Amino acid sequence: MEQIYTNVKYDKSIHSRSSTNQTGPRSSERRFYRAAVLCLGLLSVFLLTGLISLGVHYHNSVRYAAAELSTIKANMTERFQDYMKELSSLSAERDQLNSSLMKRTEAKRRFERICRQNKTCPAGWTMFSCFCYFLSNDAGSWTKGREDCHSKGADLVVIDSAEEQLLGRKSARQWRWRHDVG
Repeated sequence: MEQIYTNVKYDKSIHSRSSTNQTGPRSSERRFYRAAVLCLGLLSVFLLTGLISLGVHYHNSVRYAAAELSTIKANMTERFQDYMKELSSLSAERDQLNSSLMKRTEAKRRFERICRQNKTCPAGWTMFSCFCYFLSNDAGSWTKGREDCHSKGADLVVIDSAEEQLLGRKSARQWRWRHDVG
């Protein structure tokens, strides 16, 4: 039996290296680590892809937003210019109306001055704003009042200004006639 053992050579490669076909706890650990590395690698690729797509999307959004803001700014500038033109037009119209009002007010004052200088009212009549007013305390119908007014060469008037109303406040019920004295 000694011959059998002497013929066998001692091989160091079997003891120093472990086989890749080993089964046991070390082999399952290696598979787990390989799967974890593979998953982490895939996750890194997906993360990188997501970051690149987000960057592209952000870049396009910023470009679109800038274009939209530029359009809005141009539109607002155009509106502002239109409003400024309208304001200028309204200001010019206001100035014309003020000028016209001043001219008419001055013409009215000149007219009243001339009227006061040249006109006198008949006895019992009151001068107000170049017109002669007759105030009556007589009661009666509208028709009777109008006939009486026409007999005096005047006509009934509608009191449409606060100044005219103050003229006849002496009595609660009065007829008011206006007579244009030339």
